[in-house]
Amino acid sequence: MTAPSSLAKLAALLADETRAAMCLALLDGRAWTAGELARHAGVARSTATEHLHRLTAGGLLVEERQGRHRYVRLADASVAALLEDMSARLAPQVSRPAGLRAATASAALARGRTCYDHLAGRLGVAVTDALTARGLLDQTGGFALTEAGLAWMAALGLDLDGGKRPVARGCLDWTERRPHLAGVAGARLCERFLARGWVARIGSGRAVRVTPDGRVALADLLGIDGVD
Repeated sequence: MTAPSSLAKLAALLADETRAAMCLALLDGRAWTAGELARHAGVARSTATEHLHRLTAGGLLVEERQGRHRYVRLADASVAALLEDMSARLAPQVSRPAGLRAATASAALARGRTCYDHLAGRLGVAVTDALTARGLLDQTGGFALTEAGLAWMAALGLDLDGGKRPVARGCLDWTERRPHLAGVAGARLCERFLARGWVARIGSGRAVRVTPDGRVALADLLGIDGVD
């Protein structure tokens, strides 16, 4: 059984706005430097480094070294799922973004984004709904690919071997308040969409947009029309 003290320690790691901001930034699946996260959170580099040490010691982040450079990233997909699930359980913010730039960025994230290594936002939910409607994904007793779904993934050349990671998992979308597809299947689909240029990242953040080729591919593969 989980000790209450261990759960309290884990909760305490995210009970700080700076550490929470850093973890949410790392949901883009990339590795960040301490300096980049310091600028993102609006704190001094020394302060950011102290927070990152705590997050790493607590198992939420891992450190990577490349030559003289040090980077941090989320420890694994389960940490990303924890952050996304917690975000989805928060009451929607009623305040409007300050300024046109912030409003544009917020709208882009809601339209389509990556959640660690899979698609989220309206785009992610649309893909999930289309897979379900076509009998490729079964949501009745949790998330599971059907036999037809496994064959469909194989036809796309997607390797679903993810070790101990589940093949399909529902991830509650924090903007749509409905689940999107996570797990190995969600990650492989996201990889394929990016590699084929069907979706493209907007700037350096999590937001993505569907390209003209992507609209054709989504219509052909899943009968999805009108995505943006």
